[in-house]
Amino acid sequence: MKTIVTFFRVYLRWFIFGISLLFIINTFQNNWNSITTITFDDQSKYFLILAFFVTFFSHVWSALVWSKILEILKQPMKTRWVLKLYLITNIFKYIPGNVGHFYARIVSIYQQGVSWKIASFSVLLEPLLMAISASVISLLACLLSGCKTTYNTWLLFIQIVTTLIGLLVIHPFFINKITSFLKKNVLENIQDDIYLREYPKIIVLGELGFILLRGLGFILTWMAFIPISIFQIPLLLSVFSLAWLLGLVIPGAPSGIGIFEAAIIILLKTENFPIQIIISTIAIFRLLSIMAEVVGAGLGLLDKKTI
Repeated sequence: MKTIVTFFRVYLRWFIFGISLLFIINTFQNNWNSITTITFDDQSKYFLILAFFVTFFSHVWSALVWSKILEILKQPMKTRWVLKLYLITNIFKYIPGNVGHFYARIVSIYQQGVSWKIASFSVLLEPLLMAISASVISLLACLLSGCKTTYNTWLLFIQIVTTLIGLLVIHPFFINKITSFLKKNVLENIQDDIYLREYPKIIVLGELGFILLRGLGFILTWMAFIPISIFQIPLLLSVFSLAWLLGLVIPGAPSGIGIFEAAIIILLKTENFPIQIIISTIAIFRLLSIMAEVVGAGLGLLDKKTI
């Protein structure tokens, strides 16, 4: 039974990735003539440079938030060490399976004398809080933009319910019950306790900041191709946050490649944005994101202090 489930999960991931990739390729092919007409001016280059630095800083910010997670779990580490580890391992998310960066961080923390259980919890808690934060921003930005075309009623209702559940689950009352249950029924041989003493509101605010920074990088990339009004910003931020969330939670390609791009195209196809702008923005934004992660990993490797 376990073999069948594993087989299904692996091939489902590749199936979703394949469908997303085919959709994006087809969209590129159908609009290639329009895409080639887009030109860059000096102002566009400045927007893209700014988008790169904002995206890079978002990863630095995320590392600092993760450092705070370790602190809340009573496992404080030196900020420089955490920052270096986070930036170097961030590039591992492109390893097939999309778990390489998680595993590398868990092993590194474990080697610092932290129990395997707490190390795993600190790493796995981060994407959960990121997902909740992305959903919160998507909903709030949706309300500001009017939610006219981005959402249908059922999608909006489902997202509100799941977001509220997520915010409740990370409350100490529930998360401590869950970890206690796992210890008794799944991890009986592990003695260390995971215990949250208060609601991780600082961490949630930190993850909200991370998503906002990523969204700002996306909007700046968009502005390199076409001017936008202040009234369009909530819509773009809502769409970005939801697409980023889908890229995080849907099993598919490493770092949400294909899922994120397909979601952006689908969510914005009913808006009055030129399709060539949508396609060019997601392509350049993906490139800037990868460059930011590569630069971050490179700077981490230049630090001679070992992890």
